[in-house]
Formats: sequence, structure tokens, C-alpha cells
Amino acid sequence: MLLFKLNVLAMMLQGEVSFDLRSMWASMGIPAKGVVVLLAVMSAWSIGVMIDRYIAFSQARKQSREFAPAVAGCLKEGKIEEAISVAEQNKRSHLAKVVEAGLQEFRAHSVSHEIAGEQIESSRRACERAEAIVNAELKRGLSGLATIGATAPFVGLFGTTVGIINAFRGMSSEKTAGLSAVAGGISEALVTTAFGLFVAVPAVWAYNWFTNKVEAFGIEMTNSSSELIDYFLKQKGGRK
Repeated sequence: MLLFKLNVLAMMLQGEVSFDLRSMWASMGIPAKGVVVLLAVMSAWSIGVMIDRYIAFSQARKQSREFAPAVAGCLKEGKIEEAISVAEQNKRSHLAKVVEAGLQEFRAHSVSHEIAGEQIESSRRACERAEAIVNAELKRGLSGLATIGATAPFVGLFGTTVGIINAFRGMSSEKTAGLSAVAGGISEALVTTAFGLFVAVPAVWAYNWFTNKVEAFGIEMTNSSSELIDYFLKQKGGRK
């Protein structure tokens, strides 16, 4: 092992083996280059999803913090129309979308000053439908992150296999077992494996982080819809 390392060092000092990215790219075969290009596309797509989801989640959080106290004040005063208007002004808030759906349904079934049980039940179902839709919107692109995180290492391993095959071909064609005969193939294997891990690890981290955020948002939406239904029930009891 020590002799192998010394040979590698000696050949690098003599310029026979170069491990800079440009030289490795030039020495790669078409399959290995295809693997690198595919991994680059996967990396770019995952970065795009990360940026998109981060912006969407940040805006949802920011608007929800402004929406919650505003709509609570309107409902406390019994101003349903103003509460709906506040929700419409915060379209990026996950809470506003759920609460607005419940309020819109409640208003649509309001035929008198009396609050019927069917009216409250209809509002509850509207909140549940809105919650399901918002959850699907929040999860947009996350399945792709999970797929990239799971498959990128295997794509890199495919490049590794191709690199090893090229290494043996080099040994066979040059009829020598020296390091120079396999250096190109080894570089392909190392680059594609490392690149596959480089793409996969951030994708897995981002997927787990965003998934936790979606679960937290889901709990917030469930609590908001429950509070809205409780508000309607209290209003119904107060009008008897």
C-alpha cells in the first residue's frame, strides 16, 4: 500500500497523472460524461426546488403571522366580511387559505340570523378540503428531492462502474499493469462517485427539512380550522 502511494506521488510530480477537473473531464469516456451531465441537471433541479420552496415557506410564515391577529380581531367583533377580506389579502398564507374557505362556505349557507348545524358542518368540510389542497401545494417538488437524494448515488456508481471498465481496458490495450494505464479510469470512478454524493446529500437534507416544515404547517392549519369551527359553535350557542 505504501509502495502504491509512493508511485502515485512520483507520477503526479512527474506530470504523468493529473487529477485536475479539466484533465479528468478530457479523459472521461462518453458514458461517464453523460453521468456527470445527468448529475449536474439533477443538482440544478434540486437547487431550484430548494429555492422555490424556501421562498414559498418564508412568505407563508410571514403572511400568517400578520393574518392570524388581524382575522382574530375581525371575528371577535363578528365581522365575517372583513375577515374574508383580510384572508384574500394574504393569499400566500397557508392559514388564510384554510380560514377563507371555511368563512366563504359559512357565508354561502347563511340564509338567516340563525346558525344551523349543517352550516357549521359544511364550513368544516370546506376547511378540510382547503387543508388538503394547501398540503399538496406545500409538498410540490419535494418528491423530486427525495428521488434525487435516493438515486444520485446510484447514478454516480454507474459512472464508477464505467470508469473501472475503462481502467481495465487501458491495462489491456497497453499491456501493462502500471498506474498510468488505469489512472484515467480511476479518475472517472472517483469523480462520478463524489459528484453523486455531492448531489444526493443536500437533496436529502433539504427534503427532511421541508417535510418537517410541511408537517408543522399542517398542524397549524388543523388548529386554525378547529378554532374557526369552535367560533361558529360559540356563536350558535350565543344566539339561542
